[in-house]
Amino acid sequence: MTNDSMHARIFYGWFVVAAAFAVTFVGFGSAYTFGAFVPSLQTEFSASRGSVSLVFSLAGFLYFGLGVLSGPLSDRWGSRALTVAGMTLVGLGLALAGMARSLTEVYIAYALGVGLGVGLSYVPVLSTIQRWFVRRRGFASGVAVSGIGVGTLVMPPFSALLVESIGWRDAYFVLGGLAVVIGAGMALLIVNNPRDRGVAPDGAPIQAGAQFETPKGFAVATAVKSPRFIGLYVACLLCSFGVFVPFAHVVPYAVDLGVAPAQAVYLLAMIGFGSTAGRFLLGGFADRYGRRFSLLVMFAGMAFAMMIWLIATEFWSLFIFALAYGVFYGGWVAVLPALVMDYFGEAKVGSLIGILYTSVAFGTLVGPSAAGYVFDLNQSYTTPILASVCANLVAMLIAAGSSRVSLQPSATSDLAEPSATPKTAMTSPGLQPRGKG
Repeated sequence: MTNDSMHARIFYGWFVVAAAFAVTFVGFGSAYTFGAFVPSLQTEFSASRGSVSLVFSLAGFLYFGLGVLSGPLSDRWGSRALTVAGMTLVGLGLALAGMARSLTEVYIAYALGVGLGVGLSYVPVLSTIQRWFVRRRGFASGVAVSGIGVGTLVMPPFSALLVESIGWRDAYFVLGGLAVVIGAGMALLIVNNPRDRGVAPDGAPIQAGAQFETPKGFAVATAVKSPRFIGLYVACLLCSFGVFVPFAHVVPYAVDLGVAPAQAVYLLAMIGFGSTAGRFLLGGFADRYGRRFSLLVMFAGMAFAMMIWLIATEFWSLFIFALAYGVFYGGWVAVLPALVMDYFGEAKVGSLIGILYTSVAFGTLVGPSAAGYVFDLNQSYTTPILASVCANLVAMLIAAGSSRVSLQPSATSDLAEPSATPKTAMTSPGLQPRGKG
């Protein structure tokens, strides 16, 4: 078999998934190394844990909040250029953070570079995946965002090794270089729509003489006012107040218990390992048993894992927490974009994912930094952890209630503006989600 014939048999959507994996690997992998740098930043700038944690919160606010702009831009212009620019910004921000002379300069370099860079990349590349797949959308999304999990598994221990061997400043330079070489390089593989490669979603052939029709889906204004979107937004907002607290605080928490910093950083790696498994396994689970139901499982699972953290007093129990939390966190990340596509269709999926992720942005801005300041006040994480448990349980109830409300367009005018897409036998389930979707 020749290389050309083998290449012809591989659906190009999987190359797009590989590019998304690489982008999320270096983007979020670099961002989630933050816990490995907390002790060095505290020592270097004589800073409190709350003020150092604010660096992570600001970056998180930007990379989730910017989706409200990058999503519509990707719908209009495509994702490749945005993602290349974003990965370049990540590299520049990390390098400038390594040159910072004050914590304020770290805020500016890390938050703006990493925050804006990931924000320009994440929603566009995720929305592109939704267009390439229908039958295996949950699995493809899970594989794409499993780059976050693998990045969290690999990058924190690697960063800890760099900090120990060459110092935290040079470690940021190395991470910045990887972001540009791997992230921006792989982003060049991104193609915005399967029709640009002459195929339909899932690799189905486009029949000769096929007509072009409007992509199925709701206009943004219609979707965001629907009970389903509002419920999903509120649920994600509540969940996000606690969802990223472990990324900033589980390492210092373990160090406070007497665990060596070089060992404690492996808790972040375990979150990454668990989330990788969650994205692969639970993405497929969601395709089979229903993405709406699966989202509720993720909220309940994150609450359960947080309860383990609440009672953990030794490294082995923190290890169990990190692994369990990673599984359900990874499943949550994998299910969300596919569920948006199911509910609201293809036409404005980038815009709607971007708007939804502003909820995560606000939660990320408040949660990790608030947990740090609470710790500074009473030297305990009990209150932030309990708040995270309650937030996830309430989020589950809200998501369950809103998902039961039917969503149907009242008239053709409710639909999104037309853009050419090939008519195929496979149509988007977004307008009328099936019972399990």
